[in-house]
Amino acid sequence: MSTNNPLFLISQNNLKKIKLYLPISLREMDLTKKRWQWTLLILLAMIWGTSFILMKKGLESFTNNQVASFRLFFTFLLFIPFLIRRIRLIHKKNLFPLLIVGFIGNGIPAFLFTKAQTEIDSSMAGILNSLTPLFTLIIGLFFFKTHVKLINILGLILGFMGAVGLIYNGNPILPGAHANGFAFYILAATLCYGISVNVIKFKLTELDGLSIAALAFMFIGPFGGINLVFSNLGASFASPHALENLGFIFILSMFSSMVAVILFNILIKYTTAIFASSVTYIIPVFAVLWGLFDGENIGLDKVLWIFVILIGVFLVNKQRMINL
Repeated sequence: MSTNNPLFLISQNNLKKIKLYLPISLREMDLTKKRWQWTLLILLAMIWGTSFILMKKGLESFTNNQVASFRLFFTFLLFIPFLIRRIRLIHKKNLFPLLIVGFIGNGIPAFLFTKAQTEIDSSMAGILNSLTPLFTLIIGLFFFKTHVKLINILGLILGFMGAVGLIYNGNPILPGAHANGFAFYILAATLCYGISVNVIKFKLTELDGLSIAALAFMFIGPFGGINLVFSNLGASFASPHALENLGFIFILSMFSSMVAVILFNILIKYTTAIFASSVTYIIPVFAVLWGLFDGENIGLDKVLWIFVILIGVFLVNKQRMINL
């Protein structure tokens, strides 16, 4: 296997180090303090900021259904060592919430995003993904009787405006008429995220973030594997760079679906549902930073939009809301 292949770069020893280091790092964090909450939020944005490009890479060789199925199945396999001692945590009270988090919070969005990105670009996907905090707020208000303050709503508005302004950058936001229909797939995905975040916050309080993630993928991972069996994998692997693109999907699974989901679940436990979901506002910031790393210039307008985003997220977490 070529040393340029992403699968080669992640050796078994490195995988073990990641698994061992993650719990130690979290123990060193005092997530009751805002500086650590912000640190975790920014780390999540950095990880998820690469998701769109990794999906695009996977789609070069595989169909959208195959990319989503590989993502779910790989993540399930990575969680197996953690599942052995956690299956006993499932009981009648948390079974349905775990199914919601598994299928609605992770399974369905995986297919919706890959389907959408067959027709719309990563910038458009990033803008629409920024609607997640809004749906989190609406679901919380109507179904979980949560309370918000005006300053938090203002933060939501500023954060979304900043994300749109950062990505827009003088280019048309809306794609062609055909692609507009595919944008609704991401809207549906953000609605799913809003439901899942509230369920984790209010219905799975007795479980830690790792347990929620592992048990949720236990339900959906096998479906991804079954779906792959009935797909035309032979034709996909015959395409150029198939193994390399499969490696990108594996990286997507390990970091965006495994590590990031664990961290996100933990952040929800220690903060508010809206603050945790506001990570979608910061994701475009890292998209811009990746551009800087690639030799692009960051103008003053982008710096100002980043500043607007950070103000918005700060206001979302200002004067923390009761029960949210």
